Amino acid sequence: MDRRTLIRLAASSGAAIAVGATAGIRPSAAHPARVSGARRTVAADGSGDFTSIQAAVDAVPAGTTARFTIDVAPGTYRGQVIIPADKPNILLRGRGACPEQVVITDDRANGTPRPDGGTWGTSGSASVTVDGAGFVARNLTFSNSFDEAAHPEITGRQAVAVLTRADRIEFDTVRFLGNQDTLYLNSPAADVPARIYLRRCYVEGDVDFIFGRGTAAFDRCRIHSLDRGSAPNNGYVTAPSTSVTNPFGLLFAACALTSDAPPASVYLGRPWHPSQDPNAIGQTVIRDSWLGAHIGPTPWSDFGTWPWREARFAEYHNRGPGALVTPDRPQLTRAQAAGYTVAAFLAGSDGWSPQH
Repeated sequence: MDRRTLIRLAASSGAAIAVGATAGIRPSAAHPARVSGARRTVAADGSGDFTSIQAAVDAVPAGTTARFTIDVAPGTYRGQVIIPADKPNILLRGRGACPEQVVITDDRANGTPRPDGGTWGTSGSASVTVDGAGFVARNLTFSNSFDEAAHPEITGRQAVAVLTRADRIEFDTVRFLGNQDTLYLNSPAADVPARIYLRRCYVEGDVDFIFGRGTAAFDRCRIHSLDRGSAPNNGYVTAPSTSVTNPFGLLFAACALTSDAPPASVYLGRPWHPSQDPNAIGQTVIRDSWLGAHIGPTPWSDFGTWPWREARFAEYHNRGPGALVTPDRPQLTRAQAAGYTVAAFLAGSDGWSPQH
């Protein structure tokens, strides 16, 4: 990755979140919500059709096959957002000058108590859940602002910013902010592939902060590991649970992996086997990317009793102080690398190619 690209990625790495923004449909009777056409606007100050993201999503006609655009004015929008399966092809577009100006956030974790009893669980903690196929997000920030230090009584600290469970999803110039389990890339069922394309995005977290069984291609993204102050182990970038029937899991191509954590204190990944599923043979491939010194000579880790060597972990042509080649770092051959590209990960049986 060239120096200009790294500088541009670094400029987008700020994690400050503005405060405020009310929720719900704009109440003014003089300005009723407009529901005609294929576009709606959300603005926290009441100048749009709605003042909450969920209200705008709820107004999208079910089953639409055409692209439906929700433009979001600069501001911070609090509260969970759910894109249901019967509302495909939604485009959620931030209208600020940069993704930092539009923030969609919530603050619950796995162990946060539910009002009706029990806790939210990892999936239920998600600030945004995407079940609608063909969803696209551009130029905005998704965050889970759960404060671990403020809640020492909560031990289930998984706090998802975005959970995806649908196919053909795109994130373009989007920021994902959190700590543990920031970005959950899932699918409708273990043996059902779901493809996600991430272009020029920024993802930050500490423990397993990119995880799941989805097929995801990270293209020219910045992946930033937070320093959680627990050297020598400052966390894991990925925790894939790819089904053994799926040839493709997580791909990072021309990305920058950065951190302020001490050298050799962050792992590239470990294999997650949900419910001890032996068929979850996770895959992470990192190629043509820049790796900081936080990545050490033994960057893959076992997950409980599941050894990393039985997972599908590999690298190819990486650079930077953390891009060492050791016996503990499997490398693709040139012939193998030809089959592990963004295009190959996304094509599927329908030839999907959002990168073009």
